[in-house]
Amino acid sequence: MASEPQADQPAIPMTVVRAEQPAIKDYALIGDCHSAALVSREGSIDWCCVPRINSPSCFARLLDFEGGGYCSVRCVQQHSIRREYVGPTMVLATSFETDSGEARMFDCFTMREGGRHYPHHQLIRVIEGVRGTTEFTVKIAPRFDYGELRPWMRRQADRVYAAIGGSHGLLISCDSELKIHELHDLEAAFSVGPGQRIRLSIQFFRPELLDGGRAVPLLPEEIDRRLQETLDWWKSWSAQGQVTGPEATAVLRSAIVLKALIYAPTGAMAAAPTTSLPEVEGGVRNWDYRYSWIRDSVMAVTSLGQIGFHHEADGFRRFMQRSAAGSAADLQVLYGLGGERHMPEVELKRLSGYRDSRPVRMGNAASSQLQLDAYGNLAELVWRWQRRGHSPDDDEWRFLVDIVDAAAERWEEPDKGIWEVRGPAQHFVHSKVMCWVAMDRGIRLAKECMRQAPTQRWTKVAQRIRAAVEEKGYDAERGVFVQAFGSHDVDAALLLIPDTGFVEHTDPRMVRTVEVIRQELDAGGLLHRYTNSPKVDGLPDGEGTFLACSFWLARSLVIQGRHDEAREVFNRAVGTSNDLGLYAEEFDDATGEMLGNFPQALTHMAHIDAAMTLAAGH
Repeated sequence: MASEPQADQPAIPMTVVRAEQPAIKDYALIGDCHSAALVSREGSIDWCCVPRINSPSCFARLLDFEGGGYCSVRCVQQHSIRREYVGPTMVLATSFETDSGEARMFDCFTMREGGRHYPHHQLIRVIEGVRGTTEFTVKIAPRFDYGELRPWMRRQADRVYAAIGGSHGLLISCDSELKIHELHDLEAAFSVGPGQRIRLSIQFFRPELLDGGRAVPLLPEEIDRRLQETLDWWKSWSAQGQVTGPEATAVLRSAIVLKALIYAPTGAMAAAPTTSLPEVEGGVRNWDYRYSWIRDSVMAVTSLGQIGFHHEADGFRRFMQRSAAGSAADLQVLYGLGGERHMPEVELKRLSGYRDSRPVRMGNAASSQLQLDAYGNLAELVWRWQRRGHSPDDDEWRFLVDIVDAAAERWEEPDKGIWEVRGPAQHFVHSKVMCWVAMDRGIRLAKECMRQAPTQRWTKVAQRIRAAVEEKGYDAERGVFVQAFGSHDVDAALLLIPDTGFVEHTDPRMVRTVEVIRQELDAGGLLHRYTNSPKVDGLPDGEGTFLACSFWLARSLVIQGRHDEAREVFNRAVGTSNDLGLYAEEFDDATGEMLGNFPQALTHMAHIDAAMTLAAGH
């Protein structure tokens, strides 16, 4: 244990330097399977939502650099920075090295046994001297409800303040003396020498709980204990993984990111911890991804399951059954992390947006879309659970039959597809194939579980779907599958079709399809998801390459026996991660900038799948 600091208190510098909005790649994720925050390379928490990933933000400088709010710990001397996660954990260590000294800062949300239902809801920042003397300033500027509300800052005890506004409350304490600045912010300054620690704690609470009461700060020893407990918790979870080979460390990092995005009380997985990071800077493709999509979550828990993390798959399976109330008629393609059904899409006009990319959105209108692949994804989830020796009980079987029947009844309808187009519904080939998956898995489960089901009808529907796809979803002149019935364009989602069993990866039609996808969607060795145009998705032109698609391509090439090409594609995609192994949704090959929400679950799960396929050699 480090000794207690007797820290000097230098004056707080008054000069304010206008910094630029950091690049997306400059951020790190910390989380506790309840909340999430992004920490910049320079040590500023610019995005934080508590007590849930999809709660209104308390720090949102990510989406409004001037007015969004932040919590910065800044080394005031000329310095260099290096950062890393502490082993297989979600604890970030940032080292600041100056001519006169070195210090490191540990950032995390604290974890504990039993935290699934009784979390601390606490973010801690522990600054520890390594050598010499290093000077820091701290500024805590909460802005509740997406930057709209400046807090009422109330002193609760020595070095303890409560920031209160609306339904939000933060209990803020620090080993160093905190001072109120301009009514709404807190500031501190200190220096640390070898073995000294300064601890900053920010804990969510309901404001009414402090009425008539006083807060007692945690002892320094307790914060140190919680830091160690958090390290131990993540290491214990990571130890369950079954990952070997040269990609093991990177694969485990992707798994840890996925785990951090799972909302522990319900098992739901957020697609990303952020909203409205743009798919092209200055554009309108800015979406809220802090919700749980059936498709993404099934893919993610499947990826986790193949490397030994089976509990997460079961948690999401049960979440979906509860959220849909056991009925296919009430199924949505996405839900709130607690199972909420209503997520109206609202523009937050007060926020200027990441690098002036507007609008900033809360909620997601895709929740009301018809996306037919949801039926196949749910049937696949039950099928995979059955393969692990867990047969559905009577209630689960009725739900599955309802899902397969719904797919049988609706497969001929146009839908919005895997990419959630905002334009007219179309007959997407990927969606049709996923309806076939619902039939196929339903038939197999009925046979293996010896359950009664209308399998003859499902078999006929499966045959009709196959005939329709092979006739209308296939360009006979070029010999390739296409994006939608009647289209001549290809779509990177077609790379997923062989995984369903509808067609083999080595089928000549699929080999040709892969080649055309590479020719028509490639950009600097990465893939666009489809030919971008308003006629396809109803939105203005322009977006980055879609990183998951490049990992899908690498996986397809491995299975086709094209190992050198697969490794080249894989390495190009891996090269888009930041120094911590985190991936965004998209990438701008021209500028080298990450785009889209970050870190993105879909990209991390695709990374796991591609890496494991390469390791297996297939």
